[in-house]
Amino acid sequence: MNTSSHQQFINENIFFRFLISPGYRVFRHLLFIGLIGAVLFNSGSVIDNPIIIFLYFIILFYINMYLLVPKFLFKNKNIEYCLSVIGILLTVVICGSFFNPFDKTNGINIPLVSFLTVLLFAASSSIKLFQKGMVDKQLIYELEQSKTYVELEQLKNQINPHFLFNMLNNANVLTQKDPEKASQVLMRLSDLLRYQLYDSARDNVFLTSDIHFLEDLLNLEKVRRDNFDFLISKEGDLSGVQVPPLLFISFVENAIKHNNDPTKSSYVNLYFHVRKGELFFKCINSKPVQKFISSTGGLGLTNIKRRLELLFPEKHRLAIEDSSEYYCVVLLIKI
Repeated sequence: MNTSSHQQFINENIFFRFLISPGYRVFRHLLFIGLIGAVLFNSGSVIDNPIIIFLYFIILFYINMYLLVPKFLFKNKNIEYCLSVIGILLTVVICGSFFNPFDKTNGINIPLVSFLTVLLFAASSSIKLFQKGMVDKQLIYELEQSKTYVELEQLKNQINPHFLFNMLNNANVLTQKDPEKASQVLMRLSDLLRYQLYDSARDNVFLTSDIHFLEDLLNLEKVRRDNFDFLISKEGDLSGVQVPPLLFISFVENAIKHNNDPTKSSYVNLYFHVRKGELFFKCINSKPVQKFISSTGGLGLTNIKRRLELLFPEKHRLAIEDSSEYYCVVLLIKI
């Protein structure tokens, strides 16, 4: 079953929605507590003090579900998890020798207590792992949907007749005045289109390749506009660093789009800095800027934020500064 079919099955299945949907969390907990209570309070012949056992099961269930499983199983620390469970079992057995909530006439039933405790751990761990699996599949599905949307937006911008017309027209004029420069323009245009059409289809690309693509884009813009300038600063060890393709293009495109001022010089400055497992990106452009992202172009700030959330959950920070003289976007990603 592919991801889309799986997601459709989850959406249409009430039982699975009940198990994983945050909206049903309270009802799930109430149902569990009710079931445990019903079983224990109807086991008076076996259990001497059902209230104590009830509290024991509830506390153990939530300790395992919200402490042990996230801390160990989610991080593939299986040995540490098993040792923690064994430690809890030993603690229960030792404490049970002094205080026995089961049938006092026969003493503590170590096999029964151990079996019920292991059963509780297995049940709560299975529920939590199942929920995480479903959430991960949901995340993958949303990422695929986001990727599809991004690809559609890229296709709209890739074959931009107005952009191509301007670049080819500039190249045509330059063939008469400066053939060498015209050749450079055509080479940059060829590299830019090749990257958008082919290289960006990969899941990840080298950061240096993405920066080279942005440099080609800015160089072409500089040919088109005499009063435009740009700067690309690179610090740290960028070699080998990989990022999703076209991760920064939305910020750069909109910086170019909204800083065009025929009355004065305009600029777009980009800064890349890799340090201590983090990638620092900064895009600053001159104003006037009417709006960071227009309603008719680009991905939209909301979609950019959503894509970052899907690609780097809890591993990025995005900040925007809008002053009277410049517009600045700062993005920090843990790599």
